[in-house]
Amino acid sequence: MALVQCPICNKRISSLAKSCPHCSAKNSSDNDSLNRITHIKRSNQLMNQSFFAMTLFIAGVFIWFWGGEPAEGMRANIAGVCFVFGFIGYLITRIRIVLHKRKSI
Repeated sequence: MALVQCPICNKRISSLAKSCPHCSAKNSSDNDSLNRITHIKRSNQLMNQSFFAMTLFIAGVFIWFWGGEPAEGMRANIAGVCFVFGFIGYLITRIRIVLHKRKSI
């Protein structure tokens, strides 16, 4: 009996267990392909989050310069929030993508 990682929740379970006690995933002999599928799904989630953050940043730029002049008042506040959350969100997501790619499958 050995401890292996669950392909879904990555918690340690017995190799003799028929299913994971944490997430109820079936423990089959084909864990390598399940690990690969889970890795690809996580990569896609991170790319979608990156796309959303970049879209938010671009929306901030668009709101700021709407009408040909820099924004003032409430429009400047909304644009600034979009800038900040979009930029910081993009940086954090890109770091998470790099760390995820370094993790072996």
